Parts: sequence; structure tokens; C-alpha cells
Amino acid sequence: MHRLDEETLQLEKAIVQYALERVALQPPPLDGPKSEAELSTLYGPNVTEEGIGGEEALRRFIEGYAPATLSSDHPRFLAFVPVAPTKASVLFDMVVSASCISGTSWLEAAGAIYCENEALRWLADLAGMPSTAGGTFVSGGSLANLSGLHAARQRSKERRNFERPDRWRVLSSREAHSSIASAASLMDLEVIYVPTGPDGKLTGANLDEVWAGLDDEVRASIVAVVATAGTTNAGLVDDLRSISTFTRINDLWLHVDGAYGGAALASKERWRFEGIEYADSLVIDPHKWLFAPFDAAAILYREPKYAKHALTQEAAYLDDINKAQEWNPSSYGYHLSRRVRGLPFWFSLATNGTKRYQEAIQASIDLARATVAEVERRDYVEMVTQPELSVVLFRRLGWGPEVYDRWSSQALKDGVGFVLPTEHRDEKVLRFCFVNPLTTLDDVRAILDSLAWDPRS
Repeated sequence: MHRLDEETLQLEKAIVQYALERVALQPPPLDGPKSEAELSTLYGPNVTEEGIGGEEALRRFIEGYAPATLSSDHPRFLAFVPVAPTKASVLFDMVVSASCISGTSWLEAAGAIYCENEALRWLADLAGMPSTAGGTFVSGGSLANLSGLHAARQRSKERRNFERPDRWRVLSSREAHSSIASAASLMDLEVIYVPTGPDGKLTGANLDEVWAGLDDEVRASIVAVVATAGTTNAGLVDDLRSISTFTRINDLWLHVDGAYGGAALASKERWRFEGIEYADSLVIDPHKWLFAPFDAAAILYREPKYAKHALTQEAAYLDDINKAQEWNPSSYGYHLSRRVRGLPFWFSLATNGTKRYQEAIQASIDLARATVAEVERRDYVEMVTQPELSVVLFRRLGWGPEVYDRWSSQALKDGVGFVLPTEHRDEKVLRFCFVNPLTTLDDVRAILDSLAWDPRS
């Protein structure tokens, strides 16, 4: 299997050719899912005792399985939080895969980690974090949030001389990403949910009100306040200025989840993030709105020592690594073995320059503003909220939940676009999330026009 023979060289050419052709597609095909029954009847078993050969496996993937897989970088993929990697980042991702780099420690990957850290420094500077801040790249926002809360609890442990309270706790709003509750469950943290105002944003005043009702013992058990810089559902930014004032007055760790919205620190909307410079841990996912391929999430710490104390794994075979003074990514996220997933992001930044990043991010924000005007021009749709970043929530007048679902399925089937409904204050509505600078106002108009659809047809 490992020999470089003529058959392998031919397969190499075929794979590289397909990869380059795929990168050159603009736009790529939207494609769409098929049922398991449909896929199972395409070819029969692929994994067999004797193998089907590389050329046949590649053919089956290209002709059968790839078209059943959505292209998240399609300009009309507007559900969830899409991805829009630059050509440079995708091409360099091929280099990373071909290079077999273990990004666990400086010993194994000094040059690659140096480059990753340069990209992390740019993110830290955008947020106004001190020069001592640092972190690593993990697979996604969920793991980054887990790592940040782990470091927060470590600081609380050290400050209490490792005396445990009845239970460790965090303060969060219900608008925080679902991974916060998941991380809290994994860590056996109790989440004290802080009520917010009608707009769903967490504020320092909200925190003050809840704090006043807690006894001293519970207050001493709180390891962090979780704030969100760009909620997934509506793209809203919590009042980071008043929240950071609250955390500094009460000497609490401030964890900011900016997995999606943190990219807008590079836009004209930077003012919405005032107070983020006081974050003790900060999450930003380059694979969301910073044009990197899956998967890359940055976790940054104001004082990395707490993450290092909490997350460094100890074993005889790791002694030489852990004794070294260099920067080991394994000590700053919940992982050990890791791909150098920050390298494609770094390569794209170095290739294109940060100014182009700023322009591309701003383009999605501007498109969201233009979409509002398009919605207001049509009498069958209306805005639900005004966008802050690049998420647009709107409703189709006269439609119930079932009609939304039928339209969404038909729109994907027809290649109009991939748009899913969401829940906002117990109402089913539609949601656009713009992160792809190749998405145009004409794309938006085509989707909005399709909403004139008669569900009885």
C-alpha cells in the first residue's frame, strides 16, 4: 500500500487533477443530499477484502457521492454558518495534508507553529488583547469553548488553593451557543442562566441583578461569565463593555465566544465589540467568516498559564516536550495529537494581506444591509429584527411552519439556494447568514423572489 509504483503515480495525477478542477469551480455546484437507500444502490460495497482500486474509488466518489454532498462554499448556501475559503487557503490545505505534520509540540512542528502563532497574534491584536496573549487552533468552537472554560476553572482552583466548592458554576445567557451548555455538562459545571432584555443581549445590568441574589458561597464558585460576540441565530453582540466592567469589578473570568462574529473585529462594526479587549479567553473560528477551510477554531487566552496548567497532559513519553520552554499547542487546547489546522488560514493571510480580509468581511455586512431594503420592497416578506452583523432574520407573511419546510426543501432541490428556517421567540422564520463575499444581491433577489411561491402548487 505504501509503495510508489506506476499505479500510484497515475492515481496521484487523477486526484490532483480533480482537486484542482474542484478549486477552480466558481461557483461550485450546490448539490444536495440523497437518502441512504439511494446511495446504497449506486455501486454496492466499496470496502471489500480485495479493494476496488484507487481509480474506481475516485470515480465513485466524483460521480456518485460528491453530488450527494452540499458545497458549503456555494454563494447561495446561506444556512447555518457557511464557509468561504480562499483559493490560497484551500490549495495550502493540500500542502498540509501532504506534509504529514504533527502539530502537537514545538519539537515536532516548530516552523508550522511559528506561522500559526503569527495568525493568532493578528486575531489577538484585532481584539486588543495584550502582547502576552496566546493560544492555539482546535477543531471548532465547541472544543474551543470547552478549553476556555477549562482554563477559567483552573484559575478558580488555584485561587482557592484547590479547595472545591459544592459545585463550580458559570454565568451565561440562554442565547449563548449550545456548546456552552454541552461543555458545562462535560465539566459538571452548573450554568446559572441570566435573563436578558427583549433583544436577547446580555448586559452588565442583567448580571448585576442576578449577582445581587446570590450568596457568598455561590459567588465564590463561579468560574466565568460567558458572553457572545455574534450569536449564531441572529448575529447579535452582547454588551461587552458593561459585561467586562462587571467581570473586572467582581474579579471574574470573562469568556467571549466570537466563533462566528469575532471576524467582524476587522470591519467598520468594530465599535460593537468595545470591551472585548478585557476577555480572559476568546474564541474565533477562521473557518466561519475568515475564509479558511474546515476545520479551524482559535482559542486565545489573556494569561495562557492557566490553560497550560489545566490542559497539559502528563506522561513519561511527554516529559521532553513538557519540559521545553517553547510553545506547545498541546498545552492550550483539549487535544494532544493535532493537525496544524491554522496553517491554511496563515497562508491565506500572508498571501492576500489583511486589508483584503477587512474588505471581504465588510462586503457581507453591507450585503445584509442591502438585503433589508430588498425585503422591504416585497409585500409578502418582512424583517424580524434589524441585522447587526451579517445574519438576516425575516418572515414570509401567511406561512406556517410546514410551508417553510416545504419551500426550503423545494428551493434546495431546484438549486435556488440552501436556506433553512429557524426559531426566533417561538416563531418559525427564515434566516440568511452571509459570510461568502461571492454572494451577490442578485443571489438574494432570486431567493426572495422564489418566496412568492404558492404552497398549493
